[in-house]
Amino acid sequence: QGQLVESGGGLVQAGGSLRLSCVVSGRTFTFYAMGWFRQAPGKEREFVAGIPWNGGRPVYADSVKGRFTISRDNAKDTVYLQMNNLKPEDTAVYYCAADHSVIVHMSVNEYDYWGQGTQVTVSS
Repeated sequence: QGQLVESGGGLVQAGGSLRLSCVVSGRTFTFYAMGWFRQAPGKEREFVAGIPWNGGRPVYADSVKGRFTISRDNAKDTVYLQMNNLKPEDTAVYYCAADHSVIVHMSVNEYDYWGQGTQVTVSS
């Protein structure tokens, strides 16, 4: 079974930056699309960004376009989410996920493997 482990979360002031990492192990995720999701208290888990298996054109939620950048290094089995100009509404637990697909899906239900999540808190 595959395992995904996120890191890089923390507390940051509005306007600041964080870089999340997701390391995968246990199996190869080279041919998996990778996604980042987030879940704020009392809200449903929502799509943030996704990237195809070959590092092609990424997909972003409208709320993070121009501020967040997703990337992957298949040689290191790692996916990144660079988050700039953070806002208080970005506060949530951020999850990394893997989808055995050649395209990026935005639905939670499409993803096969999930990490445990990392907390991101943005203060105003």
